[in-house]
Amino acid sequence: MQHEFPVRVYYEDTDMAGIVYHANYLKFIERARSEWVKGMGIDQNALREHEGVVFVIRRIEADFRASARFDDELVVHTRVQSVGGVRLVLHQEVQRAGEALFTAEVTLVSMTLDGQPTRLPQELRRKVH
Repeated sequence: MQHEFPVRVYYEDTDMAGIVYHANYLKFIERARSEWVKGMGIDQNALREHEGVVFVIRRIEADFRASARFDDELVVHTRVQSVGGVRLVLHQEVQRAGEALFTAEVTLVSMTLDGQPTRLPQELRRKVH
């Protein structure tokens, strides 16, 4: 299962050198993950309010390969690498015209509102397998 999310680089995304500020890649991949989950029909607000379950980042391993610049059209590719009881590992890649600019391995865990690990929601596990 792979998801694609388009991103355009705006002036506010760049630094003084006119390239995308490194922290903004994390914002791009966060937006892509949110849209990926929403696109599967999973309402994160409802999960939090009705089941007391949220997703949190446990780990991100990032590799900056090349620079994006103002007005570039990018695509964030998201795919599942592995699914455990509590943990979901994703591979995310930001590309420009098929060239990988940034890659990340993102480990998410499912938690209760009081910070305890809990099993990933059944609906999510079913949809990503």
